[in-house]
Amino acid sequence: MAAVLFDFSGTLFRIESAVAWLRAVLDDRGLTLPEPELAETARALEAAGALPGGARPLRVPAELAGVVEVRDESSELHRAAYTGLSRQVPLPDPGLHDALYDRHMTPGAWRPYPDAVEVLSALRGRGVAVGVVSNIGWDLRPVFREHGLDRYVDTYVLSYEHGVRKPDPRLFATACEALGVEPGRTLMVGDDRRADGGAAALGCGVHFVDHLPVAERPDALRTVLDLVR
Repeated sequence: MAAVLFDFSGTLFRIESAVAWLRAVLDDRGLTLPEPELAETARALEAAGALPGGARPLRVPAELAGVVEVRDESSELHRAAYTGLSRQVPLPDPGLHDALYDRHMTPGAWRPYPDAVEVLSALRGRGVAVGVVSNIGWDLRPVFREHGLDRYVDTYVLSYEHGVRKPDPRLFATACEALGVEPGRTLMVGDDRRADGGAAALGCGVHFVDHLPVAERPDALRTVLDLVR
């Protein structure tokens, strides 16, 4: 393999918990909720699928189904989808819905998996090109810079910047072209069988990891180093 493409959320990074997400925004606004209420509200937001990178919605309201389906095709659609899901849950201040959305885009809301730096550094040492291909509605580059991973990434291909989302092969083709490698010599690593598996249609190899909390997945990415020998 001459190149490895990685998904972002659930592959290289994991979003903070819904409780930490809500608590951070409340603290920033100088608001407090009793612990039981905070925990219950966080559970409701998680069930609604309001945390990008978190759990999928248990149920998508009919009026949001269309925008949720195409949310990764533009920044406007992404915000509309997730703030719409958030608004299914009552909060003490209506402005908190947008504040929660803004919070999830900050580097502090994300943690790299424990082996991410090790694996990316090893690939760079072997001369293997690295790309990030993500279905997303905002610029994740600052997250990589803040956590020291940007130095190992040669290109970012983000759905909202191209108006195309995985599993559409065009997104993977754009990444391969940017890296100057053939799809047949490229491995796609992700956590979503459907979305990331779309790379196979282009001729890329595909490898999946589980979307687990950081503490529960210490070394799943290391397998990639064996696959590119």
